[in-house]
Amino acid sequence: MKKLLRSFLFFGSLLVSTIVLGSVAVGVSHLPRGSDRAHRCGRLWARINLWAAGVRVRIRGLDRIDPDRSYIYAANHQGWFDIFALFARLPVQFRFLAKKELFRIPILGRAMSACGYIPIDRADRRKAFQSIDEAALRVRNGTSILIFPEGTRSPDGVMKDFKAGGFVLAVKSQQPIVPVSISGSSRILPKGSTWLIQPGPIHISVGSPIPTEGSTNKDKDILMSAVRDAILRGLTREEGGVMTKEDLARWDGGVRTA
Repeated sequence: MKKLLRSFLFFGSLLVSTIVLGSVAVGVSHLPRGSDRAHRCGRLWARINLWAAGVRVRIRGLDRIDPDRSYIYAANHQGWFDIFALFARLPVQFRFLAKKELFRIPILGRAMSACGYIPIDRADRRKAFQSIDEAALRVRNGTSILIFPEGTRSPDGVMKDFKAGGFVLAVKSQQPIVPVSISGSSRILPKGSTWLIQPGPIHISVGSPIPTEGSTNKDKDILMSAVRDAILRGLTREEGGVMTKEDLARWDGGVRTA
């Protein structure tokens, strides 16, 4: 019964907050630095829905990044709550490279456009590379981009094979890649589940930036392997990583919490 009530609270909150804050994001996008203001609406949207779901987010490694420079953030993708967790607890401005289908959702799609997110057409190779070129230009001009190299959510929380597009972006931009490990998200609302929310913690580990300056397309596989290994270090053994339950227990003491 508690899970059912929690689920009603979360999905009700998601509906109302998306309509209200999505509309606000579209409105403020017309002001100076509009996409930055719209992104802050997204951050509030995420925090509200994490609270409604009873999800806590713990994050470490923020001291490894410079908030005043641009990066490509590469994260594993376990589920819906990855988006909420990253919005709420990654305290930098960033834009998503997201599948174009999301931009067709009423209000949410317009809000994403207002925030400056970049649609990618995975069914059309030429258009996909045009999106990557646009993203690379933005990164070189100072805008951070967040990608999910797996391309879609993992069905079981175990990290899947990476697609090359994000690493083509990294090479084109010549800006560092920051590996981001998301652990525990798959348990909150498993892919293909009955839509019952399972409240609990999500752990985010921000890794050290991996330089790409001077790299070429020949280096994509090397970059991919380095990022994958770095992300795995922040995942539990059940998720295909190397972190133990004892590691998590030590981490839970004295780490920033949502």
